[in-house]
Amino acid sequence: MLLRGVLVAMLPAFLLLSALWAAGPIPDWRQFPNDASMVGRRTSRKEQAPQKFREYPAWEYNNFPIPADAGVPGEWVFARFMYRAVPTWSGYRLINWTIDYPRSDRHLSAAVRRLTRIQARSVEEPVAAEDGDDIYNWPWLYAVEVGHWDLTDLEAAKLRDFLERGGFFMCDDFHGTVEWQTFEASMKKVFPNRPIVDLPNDEAIFHTVYDLDDRYQVPGEQFVYSHRTYEKDGYQARWRGIYDDKGRVMVAICHNMDLGDSWEHADNPEYPEQYSALGFRIGIDYLVYAMTH
Repeated sequence: MLLRGVLVAMLPAFLLLSALWAAGPIPDWRQFPNDASMVGRRTSRKEQAPQKFREYPAWEYNNFPIPADAGVPGEWVFARFMYRAVPTWSGYRLINWTIDYPRSDRHLSAAVRRLTRIQARSVEEPVAAEDGDDIYNWPWLYAVEVGHWDLTDLEAAKLRDFLERGGFFMCDDFHGTVEWQTFEASMKKVFPNRPIVDLPNDEAIFHTVYDLDDRYQVPGEQFVYSHRTYEKDGYQARWRGIYDDKGRVMVAICHNMDLGDSWEHADNPEYPEQYSALGFRIGIDYLVYAMTH
């Protein structure tokens, strides 16, 4: 988004206010475990239990209204992956995983309810690899701004185990060559030997509910100001993925596009409807694919 650079300079004061407004503290990654040997070991029922819904301070939103039916379970839940970000020049790690959160998450959940027969939970679930076995309770996992992630050994190992057990991971909102290189460096920690490939138009993931042969680049909210669909040198949308040994897409990579913003700004009259319309269709195709493959 165009305004994100301005927000960086305001971040210290913003984080202080966020801590006062939000329900939970900002995760301190220095205090998190990072022992990859923990992955795959036997665990207790307590560690296997799903985490309760909680909110965290976000880059853009705090005190976002919680729906009245937030406590009602759903067949599908928007699970947002909490990752460690690359350090800034000062050594501080920003909270990139919270971009668009929770407005984007709740808008997609509402669209799933309206456009399908899937009973989606009205609120999202932040998911951390370090929270015991919680990640395995949420088979559809989404991460934003992965051009800024810096996965720890534990995060990479847990994400790999999650995917090999049948989980599905969708990532979005990163642009250009430099962010691709940052993304790829951490993804190679997850799968050192599995190639990232371009998904063909006849791939089933594009045809579960909607036939999406004619896809186009979905820009972020910056389009309202710049009138450009691209950011940085990410001129062309790339629909990529990683397959498992049985030919299932287990990682869906949306490069040079911002589907998260298309969900977030679906109720913004200045953001073109055509982008939100395609963004919702892509999200629904991906999550239905995840639930049926």
